[in-house]
Amino acid sequence: MKKLMILLPVFSGILWGSAGVFVRELTALGMDEYTLLSSRMLVAAAVMLLWLALSRPSLLRVRKKDLWIFLGGGTVGMLGLSFFYNAAISQLTLSLAAVLLSLSPVFVLILAAFLFREKVTGRKVICMAVALTGCALASGIMESSSGMQWTVPGILLGILGAFCYALYSIFSKVAMERGYHVFTIILYCVAIAAVVLLPFTDWSCLGGILKDGGAGMGVFMLIHSLFTSVLPYVFYTMSLNYIDAGKASILAACEPVAAMVFGIVFFREMPTALSLAGLLITVGALIALGLPEKEEG
Repeated sequence: MKKLMILLPVFSGILWGSAGVFVRELTALGMDEYTLLSSRMLVAAAVMLLWLALSRPSLLRVRKKDLWIFLGGGTVGMLGLSFFYNAAISQLTLSLAAVLLSLSPVFVLILAAFLFREKVTGRKVICMAVALTGCALASGIMESSSGMQWTVPGILLGILGAFCYALYSIFSKVAMERGYHVFTIILYCVAIAAVVLLPFTDWSCLGGILKDGGAGMGVFMLIHSLFTSVLPYVFYTMSLNYIDAGKASILAACEPVAAMVFGIVFFREMPTALSLAGLLITVGALIALGLPEKEEG
């Protein structure tokens, strides 16, 4: 069973890496960013609410004084992350958008140093520098004839997505320190993001796409929510009962590689040798960043 659990973070990384496929398909059908996110968040919130209500209703309880944590995590964190990442996918290759998003640990490190007084070591600084260098290589900006799909606004959107992801991590850390389960945090952050998006949702467009696509489109949108907003978090959290958090985060770092594979298979986004090297360098640096520090003798 433990050997099988080791695969769960890998599955999480693969599922997170698949997000671009759903975003591009739904965008091509005329769905705007707000409607796309709203449909995804609403379905994810409904699935998680039903699941927890039936299996672990105690996890639905939150204290009024802690509502600000979920409001921040849902709006600034999860909603910001999803919005900027989806926008970046429309202007960048799937692999580059995922690489930029994977830089969130760098922002977490910086924010944690200011907010929680966590120590910034020399190794962490080196890992951050190497990760940023790898990201520059992966972007293709150093290759004038690389043919890589990238724009300056797209890169900025990807970086903003990573920053919001880091903020979500910070809000989650505060919530967990106050005794909340990961599933409670995910449910309320997703639900709050969905509620915020309701006034901006194009219901006629959503209804038209579901009507024209029939049952198959309904299944596609359900899979979109499950693959990007429910199952990765469930798998990742389940794995923490069998392996330590550091190893789980390292195994889940396959997300950019998975996104690159999806880009090649579905959209023929062929990476150059330099961009592939940059991706591997970035993933390697982030894995090193996630490794525990050696205790000083």
